[in-house]
Amino acid sequence: MSAEKHLPVWRSLLYVPATNARFVAKSATSGADAIILDLEDSIPLAEKSHARAAIKTAAERAAAHGADIVVRINRPWRLLFADLEAAAIPEVAALMLPKIESAEQVGVIAEIAGEWESERGMPPGSLGLIPMIETARGFFQAEAIARADQRVIALTLGAEDFALSLGMEPEPEGLFYPKQHMIIAARAAGVVPLGFLGTVADFTDLAALRTTLRRSRRLGFLGASAIHPAQIPLINEEYAPSAAEIDRARRLIATYDAAVSIGKGAVAFEGKMIDAPVVARARQTLARAEAIAARLRAAPRPAQTADTGR
Repeated sequence: MSAEKHLPVWRSLLYVPATNARFVAKSATSGADAIILDLEDSIPLAEKSHARAAIKTAAERAAAHGADIVVRINRPWRLLFADLEAAAIPEVAALMLPKIESAEQVGVIAEIAGEWESERGMPPGSLGLIPMIETARGFFQAEAIARADQRVIALTLGAEDFALSLGMEPEPEGLFYPKQHMIIAARAAGVVPLGFLGTVADFTDLAALRTTLRRSRRLGFLGASAIHPAQIPLINEEYAPSAAEIDRARRLIATYDAAVSIGKGAVAFEGKMIDAPVVARARQTLARAEAIAARLRAAPRPAQTADTGR
């Protein structure tokens, strides 16, 4: 594999059952940056084989407007190996790995992914991995999991399963520390922290979702998953710098650079002192905005609508 890691620019990821052709077709016009074709929770055991057989066609349809394709595989090893064989195809950008509890588990999956890539003539390392922290045991291994392999591009915490593991309700109060810990683990490993302070289960209260997303981005999240197309426009909006933020960042940097040019290390801006860390944050804002703009230029999307039906 190349030593260089290419991290995805994903604001939103939409879960879709791989076997539901109507949902798959609709996902292509949702405006999501990535579509997660699900082989796990939304697929009954008796339908797993059918779901695997549907991946290639579903991936082609879901990617019609430029979305990246992610496949969430199953955790029991026998199901996982069969899923991996079906999902290791050029149309798939990454695999989402539920209930990961150790770096060693990630290593096994990475090795097998590499074997399938080689056998099928795919570029080495083309399949990214997204471990999901969903148990108490996995929580304490979060940083090791995030660093387990060069293929790991993002990390997330599955709120519902994690709360079940702890015997608690999946509420923001209880999830705050675990989610923040996951963000720190992801950032320490140099991968993308995905999620928000809550669960994807309630898609009806969009106003509450917007408030949650806004708070979550301030904590360091870069993207989030959704279970309904109506959630996608809000996630895309809230997980991207606003026009006002971009304008402020540009003015702040210009003010600071002008001060540095005459020998000053700190300067007042809008009634507050700014120094190097504040300016670095502003530069991050502009870099994020440009990365999103570049992605959209490369793959223009259909107009998004806050659709309430699937």
